[in-house]
Amino acid sequence: MENSDFRADLHCHSTFSDGSDTPLELLKKARDASLSGLSITDHDTIGAYTPDFFAAAEGLGIQILPGIELSSELGDTTVHILGYGFDLASTSFASFLREMQVRRTDRNRALITKLSQRNMPISEEELVAFARKHEVQKTIGRPHIAELMVQKGYIKSRQEAFERYLREGSLCYVSGFKFTPLEAIEEIHKARGKAVFAHPHFLKTGSFLRQLLALPFDGIECYYANLPFDLEARWLQIAKEHHWIATGGSDYHGVFKPHISLGCSWVGESTFDALKLC
Repeated sequence: MENSDFRADLHCHSTFSDGSDTPLELLKKARDASLSGLSITDHDTIGAYTPDFFAAAEGLGIQILPGIELSSELGDTTVHILGYGFDLASTSFASFLREMQVRRTDRNRALITKLSQRNMPISEEELVAFARKHEVQKTIGRPHIAELMVQKGYIKSRQEAFERYLREGSLCYVSGFKFTPLEAIEEIHKARGKAVFAHPHFLKTGSFLRQLLALPFDGIECYYANLPFDLEARWLQIAKEHHWIATGGSDYHGVFKPHISLGCSWVGESTFDALKLC
């Protein structure tokens, strides 16, 4: 029988990508939020999953589901794919993630080159030093460039940085990932994990969405952050039609998204168990 008190947040980020909390701090916040389970889904890295992290989670009585958020592209649009329950020791997955980090670094270089051409110089060394100062352990990306732009006085806010310079279609945007959604899904499956369509609420509908829904996902993120139920209902119906697992989580980033709290969106025990390593 399912434990009705069991709640798990399956989407949050640590300092290993673009969150402000360390993995251990996330565990403590999960305990304070009365969560029973947690999945850290950092962008393109599994660096949070250390022996110390698992030991601390056991000590706090919090179950851990290995997770990741992969970046892919379909046409000229970024598509995020969540992976759960994969083998953390998979050599094929480790190789894939190393290649993703190389491509992310190349993208960062191209972005800061474009910014410099618009009289907003940022060196690669400066970006890395800034990220390390703010405890970013592994994945450095657009959020850190945005924060550095604010610190250097080029713009007034992180939001302005994205709206004017960093988001898709803006002045300095650089397409950074050439892996397709199908390739990302296949890599998760090779590592014996489950592939989940992340926050579909934000993507284009019509033929673009139909292409994505035809892919071999295992689940779809229906419960997300602070979205109202009427926006979740559509995706719950799609999950039912495709026989997919309906997943959910807060997409917590700490101070970088202060309006979102850890555990504000969650799933129950049966969903958590369905995503574990087979």
